[in-house]
Amino acid sequence: MRWARVGSTITELAEPFGITLTGTKKHVSVLEAAELVTTEKVGRERRCSLGPRPLDDVEAWVGMYRRMLDERLDRFGELLERTKGAPR
Repeated sequence: MRWARVGSTITELAEPFGITLTGTKKHVSVLEAAELVTTEKVGRERRCSLGPRPLDDVEAWVGMYRRMLDERLDRFGELLERTKGAPR
């Protein structure tokens, strides 16, 4: 993520993905609201860089739900194994 270190314009971010500038601006505004990205107006351009909120918080939140889902799927798998071949 080169742009994370040095910052990139909205146009530079949109180019590799074939996304419109409007679409990219919407994505960036969501990331900015979550404090994952900051933007700064430099002349006619808007430069984006990583924001003050570390991704560690997001990773911890996702990890918590991943563990919960894994536990539920494990219990479901155990239930299926116990009921396999049982008459209906």
